[in-house]
Amino acid sequence: MPRPPAAWAHLPFFAAPWPAIRARLGAAPYLPGPDRLFAALEAVAPAEVRVVILGQDPYPTPGHANGLAFSVNPGVRPPRSLANIFTELAADIGQAPPSGDLTGWARQGVLLLNTALSVAPGAAGSHARWGWGALARQAVAAAQAERPLAFVLWGAHAQTALAGLPRPIDLTLASAHPSPLSARRGFFGSRPFSRVNAWLTARGEPPIDWSGGDWSGAA
Repeated sequence: MPRPPAAWAHLPFFAAPWPAIRARLGAAPYLPGPDRLFAALEAVAPAEVRVVILGQDPYPTPGHANGLAFSVNPGVRPPRSLANIFTELAADIGQAPPSGDLTGWARQGVLLLNTALSVAPGAAGSHARWGWGALARQAVAAAQAERPLAFVLWGAHAQTALAGLPRPIDLTLASAHPSPLSARRGFFGSRPFSRVNAWLTARGEPPIDWSGGDWSGAA
């Protein structure tokens, strides 16, 4: 069973409820598996977080999830929500879409965190009520203690999960979710990528290179 990433191990979550969640995870297979369970936190320390993008839970299809919200393993065709994210990216900043593996974003300070870090294979949302949600709020609060953040909150779930945390000094971009069911109700045309970069640049920080990777649109 994986250990808490050192940079985040001080969070109260790892005293409780993590021990109970860990015991439940040891009883049956789960995705993305122990090697990638804390991938989002391992990719970026609290002091390095600049942008927060919150997802719901890992993809339940074996071989897809890699522990980063909305991200898939290299070589996996992007699911529909991720494909819509790439469509908006191209419309927003005119750049080629990134690889379906969004590790390049995380390495630049984008915290790609799900509100539940595990899921049973083939059963979306199956671990949503296990107590994972406390981790997302505590992780974001720890990052906020270091600097102002840009919040990209897609859909009601993300907006509710982090309600009350964004401050006036933060950038908060809330829109519809990129799911095919809602993308045309306010996600398309929201231009989150250029707006985040404009905010970062105004603060004297380097923008995020959203175009890294090698996704070509083929599975």
